[in-house]
Amino acid sequence: MNQVKAKKHLGQHFLTDETIASTIADSLSYEGYDNVLEIGPGMGVLTKYLLEKSITTYVIEIDKDSVSYLDTHYPKLQGKIISKDFLKFNINEVFNGKPFAIIGNFPYNISTQIVFRCLELREQVPEFSGMFQKEVAERICSKKGSKVYGILSVLVQAFYEAEYLFTVNPEVFNPPPKIKSGVLRLRRKVDFHLPCSEKMFFSVVKTGFQQRRKTLRNSLKSFGLSDNLKEDTIFDLRPEQLSVEQFIELTQKIEANAV
Repeated sequence: MNQVKAKKHLGQHFLTDETIASTIADSLSYEGYDNVLEIGPGMGVLTKYLLEKSITTYVIEIDKDSVSYLDTHYPKLQGKIISKDFLKFNINEVFNGKPFAIIGNFPYNISTQIVFRCLELREQVPEFSGMFQKEVAERICSKKGSKVYGILSVLVQAFYEAEYLFTVNPEVFNPPPKIKSGVLRLRRKVDFHLPCSEKMFFSVVKTGFQQRRKTLRNSLKSFGLSDNLKEDTIFDLRPEQLSVEQFIELTQKIEANAV
């Protein structure tokens, strides 16, 4: 089969730079798990370097043309190509609860959804590495006080150490995107279980940032804060002024207030 033509509706931009592909493959430690899942492999520019590692590589690809290409050109992938939508597929049909790393040159139109899916699977995903739209990668890795610090930053960094690795220019893709890309790496924290209700934590973070210009005293009114709790100085702050640890502390205070 000849080259696969990139499909706009799938957000495909095929990486053509072998050095960058190799560097992304090297960004994982490959320690503590036996399997890696590449999302959206396209024609396998990254896949070929994963197949050189002493680990079992699976790929998940929604594009039937890419699946056919991979099947033809990468015999090592036999039985390891999942022709499904990662966002909708029950990945444990393959991994059955076992740990695995996630890697990929992610389609920009679903990259944020991929991260949220990773968070749902965090018990099984100790490492995550890949390419995003630059501004999304920067947002995920940003710290408190930054203009781009938000829901995604806090929720990811509650469970993972997030590191922005390098920027990638448009000309190394076919077709070139109109924006720069950024590669990041997430490594799950040793103690990644929160000392508060995870459901409440997610709710507090999302509600706080929905009105990010307001102080938390105003944006979190729906949680039924007592007058005593509202006097706490943490409620004088806006959400982007709080670190992940402070959001956990805030959630604990709101939980105690609800008892």
